[in-house]
Amino acid sequence: MARPSSLLHLLARVALAVSVFLGHGVLHVRGSRRVNWNLQNTVESTSVLQPYRTSYHFQPSLSGFSDPNGPMIYKGIYHLFYQYNPQGPVPGHKVWAHSTSTDLVNWTPQVPAIVRSQVYDINGCWSGSVTFLPGHRPAILYTGVNLQHQQGQNLAVPKNLSDPYLIEWVKSPLNPLMASTAANGINASSFRDPTTAWVGRDGRWRVIIGSKRDRMGMALLYRSKDFVHWTQAQRPLHSAENTGMWECPDFFPISAQVPVGLDTSSNGPNVKHVLKVSLDDTKHDHYTIGTYNSSTDKYVPDEGSVESDSGLRYDYGKFYASKTFFDSKNNRRILWAWINESSSVDDDIKKGWSGVQAIPRTLWLDKSGKQLVQWPIVEIEKPRTNQVDLPNKLIKGGTVLEVSGITAAQADVVVSFKVKELERADSLDPTWTDPQMLCSRKGALVKGSLGPFGLLVMASKGLQEYTAVFFRIFKGQNKYVVLMCSDQSRSSLNHSNDKTTYGAFLDVDPLQEKLSLRTLIDHSIVESFGGGGKSCITARVYPLLAVEDGTHLHIFNNGNQSVGVPKLSAWSMKKARIN
Repeated sequence: MARPSSLLHLLARVALAVSVFLGHGVLHVRGSRRVNWNLQNTVESTSVLQPYRTSYHFQPSLSGFSDPNGPMIYKGIYHLFYQYNPQGPVPGHKVWAHSTSTDLVNWTPQVPAIVRSQVYDINGCWSGSVTFLPGHRPAILYTGVNLQHQQGQNLAVPKNLSDPYLIEWVKSPLNPLMASTAANGINASSFRDPTTAWVGRDGRWRVIIGSKRDRMGMALLYRSKDFVHWTQAQRPLHSAENTGMWECPDFFPISAQVPVGLDTSSNGPNVKHVLKVSLDDTKHDHYTIGTYNSSTDKYVPDEGSVESDSGLRYDYGKFYASKTFFDSKNNRRILWAWINESSSVDDDIKKGWSGVQAIPRTLWLDKSGKQLVQWPIVEIEKPRTNQVDLPNKLIKGGTVLEVSGITAAQADVVVSFKVKELERADSLDPTWTDPQMLCSRKGALVKGSLGPFGLLVMASKGLQEYTAVFFRIFKGQNKYVVLMCSDQSRSSLNHSNDKTTYGAFLDVDPLQEKLSLRTLIDHSIVESFGGGGKSCITARVYPLLAVEDGTHLHIFNNGNQSVGVPKLSAWSMKKARIN
């Protein structure tokens, strides 16, 4: 598709102006020397005192971080920028920290790409995205918070395009490029997180920015010929009443025919579009699937696809501020997200860090066309070691069977279940429409006919502590209904933790297929994928007894009926380099 080229000249002028702007703070070259950005050795030396630090989920060495920003691949190197507070594991003035990888598993920290240096971002360099301009030139659009705490959108470009690590970035002298004014009436405190831009039929760039008007959430649309001078469209790309502020919007195409990724500017008869918004009111990420008319710049969700809490979510546990990117090397779309803590602020300060990233997930459209499917990137299988297989077993009601031979605090577990006597399933009350509430009422200790059955992870020797990830099967009016739960109610003897139970209905037919579950366990993270990735639940847990070698893994069935386990495979996971 044709793309505008006039920006090339501007970028060249900005790069050539480095010497002019350096003394005035327009160019950010290096991170502050007051902060030790490479703290790998510090963490290694204190790892025995950090039972909750992850071993293969990405996280910085110290302090607090949150939103993934501008993930991309450039000259064979994967880049992850992320919101980072150098002052500590609490909310504060954020910068764009930066790490690089060749495999999305092992990461090397770089100096921050964007720090607070100008009046338009002195109170924070907030979230944004990367767009590739003509000539495969990456450009960052990010939200800056000015002296008056007003939010505006800014541009930064690499100083040296020949550097595959993109260490230095130049801020545009024209920043902010998009801001609130009396004429546009935009709420300056609710105007943030620009998406990856795309090119329309007319050759102009489009980008959306999260906003709200009263209780109406909005994806404000802007257009540009040169990626520098932007004009607000008369109407948003999409909006919805009573949804509150839309943070970290993400808008991308997805193939309706094959499970591959598409460039963000792709469109056509066999292409659907996904609009994801992070709802500030609930701290949940919701997405809709629909149709984007590139002539009118209007997005219409499919019937039944809604942005409210009753709509589709990437993940039904801890999962927020997510961001996708197109991996052109492997022709896939990859999803990142922030997993925040469930521990107290005091505990976060004691351990010196907060926030981790979910394992990157590959996204594609389910064959039904009604939802997305997510699966951990294939690279995460490389750290697997010491495989343990459980032969075909029938698990009777009331059975708890330990799976030994792996490091249970740092593992990857894949299991499938086969249920035969479905007619004995408990009836589903028509009023049970909230899966999280249902999982809270019917936790792992509540017996049913078909379930609960699943895994007890991060379990202590005497089961004083455990996190239960399990299924229940109910008999609905015209079909069987599968409930997937992650029950943290007994995850820790430390009662200051948030031990909320999470739940989701799983769109599988147990008459036709086995129930599958994959759970990634990483010290304080339990990340579970049900039905091959149709429903996902991520939890944070902080046991006192089930730490390091004191951690155990069990398969269990607390239902009245027996359940078959055709296959269970579990692996210990090697430690990755994660900053």
